[in-house]
Amino acid sequence: MGRFTEIRALIAFASVFFAAPAFAQAGEAVQCREDLAILRQGGTRVEFHIEIADDAGERAQGLMGRTSMASGAGMLFIYPAPREVFFWMHDTPLPLDMLFIDAAGRVVNVAANARPNDDTPIPSGAPVRFVLEINAGLAAKLGLGPGAELAHPSIDPALAAFPCK
Repeated sequence: MGRFTEIRALIAFASVFFAAPAFAQAGEAVQCREDLAILRQGGTRVEFHIEIADDAGERAQGLMGRTSMASGAGMLFIYPAPREVFFWMHDTPLPLDMLFIDAAGRVVNVAANARPNDDTPIPSGAPVRFVLEINAGLAAKLGLGPGAELAHPSIDPALAAFPCK
């Protein structure tokens, strides 16, 4: 019985260890990929497998017409230079959170639970270079808000708050 208890304890420890969120230290660089948005805040790191919208046509289309998206997925809108932007949910039946991100990769504003199919403009509130759309409610659930930092190869390494390797 003692050996069985030890094995169960080891399995329990391993499952907690491997399921725990990754902790990101200040100044830590991460391995980035084009298809991955890595965010950190409050010592927690989360990753989203993303589609990129980096030209006018892709940004205009966005997630319109989509009825579902995997919980670990998102779309990263990339602008050539920082500017104030306005989003809307026209023809988008999927409720979303929008993270507005500056040129250094810092989240400056979050529009939580954007209403599906709503044409009301949603302002960034500041000049941004990136907008990350994820499923509604995930930003709050994961503790992502203003001050969170994005690591992605599209961020200028000289400016990056959360640099790539």
